[in-house]
Amino acid sequence: METKNIKAFGTEAAEAPLKTLDIQRREVLAHDVEIEILYCGICHSDLHTARNEWHGTIYPIVPGHEIVGRITKVGDHVKGFKVGDLAGVGCLVDSCRECEHCKNDLEQFCDEGNIQTFNSPDKHLGGQTYGGYSESITVDERFVLHISDKLDLSAVAPLLCAGITTYSPLKHWKVGPGQKVGIVGIGGLGHMGIKIAKAMGAHVVVFTTSLSKTEDAKRLGADEVVLSTDEAQMAQHARSLNFILDCVSAKHDIDAYLNLLKVDGTLTLVGAPMDPLPVTSFSLILGRRSFSGSLIGGLAETQEMLDFCAEHNITSDVEVIGVNDVNDAYERLLKGDVKYRFVIDMASLK
Repeated sequence: METKNIKAFGTEAAEAPLKTLDIQRREVLAHDVEIEILYCGICHSDLHTARNEWHGTIYPIVPGHEIVGRITKVGDHVKGFKVGDLAGVGCLVDSCRECEHCKNDLEQFCDEGNIQTFNSPDKHLGGQTYGGYSESITVDERFVLHISDKLDLSAVAPLLCAGITTYSPLKHWKVGPGQKVGIVGIGGLGHMGIKIAKAMGAHVVVFTTSLSKTEDAKRLGADEVVLSTDEAQMAQHARSLNFILDCVSAKHDIDAYLNLLKVDGTLTLVGAPMDPLPVTSFSLILGRRSFSGSLIGGLAETQEMLDFCAEHNITSDVEVIGVNDVNDAYERLLKGDVKYRFVIDMASLK
């Protein structure tokens, strides 16, 4: 198979800073598109994987799965894209395509194990897949997404992960007009959850531990803001919410939020705390409530989300950085020092 050498930004060890690397990409196959990467968002999972905090990282690693760019080459059998089109790549670049989930546009739940954009087995070249902190990427057109030219491309990039991670559960649990929806946490995920739930027509109540975030939550679209450490404020919302999207990735009191749900209400977790979250049985039993989790979406739903965001003028709040600022951005990310997503201008890699 023909390959090409391209420049990327990654690391060769868990303790080492990210730096410029040379990697191989395949030349386009019949159904492939080659994308010049213009912007790549930084997801917290990039940091976890680069530092092997979730274990299983294969080095060298090039993170990045919030990719927006322009197509520079297409394979002979590509039908849905052409050179010059804007395109995006999210968390997945392949799957088995044959299991019941893949056939139902739920590639994220592929029974054989989907192929993620980085740190997954590369079935074409061997070794591991390399992500979006790079000059270009070559992907089968089935896993490439159409990007609107109506929005700021740098602010669209995080939609490929943070956007679909929040859109998918809101859509699955049929959030819409007449519903009162809680968003727990105002960060990379939470701020997208606020915007999307509001655009779906819900009455949005934001829960935060920081009183200083009140005005920002309202700017993002919140109808009400609740200080979750204030028992009186929490009590005012008891048994009043239809749905709660929990975006917190640290240990917290799930029961306190379950008790805010109406009968048959659902709390869905999209944050990923490392420690177990205890739940009292009566928080569920007494209201026939549900506690669930959600991943990203499949390719069809991700395209639906991108189209929805283009229609409603929704993008992520971003801080655009150069590639040489990535290591500092990782340290700031650990401190929560970003509103609300870092995005790399990949022109800085050239």
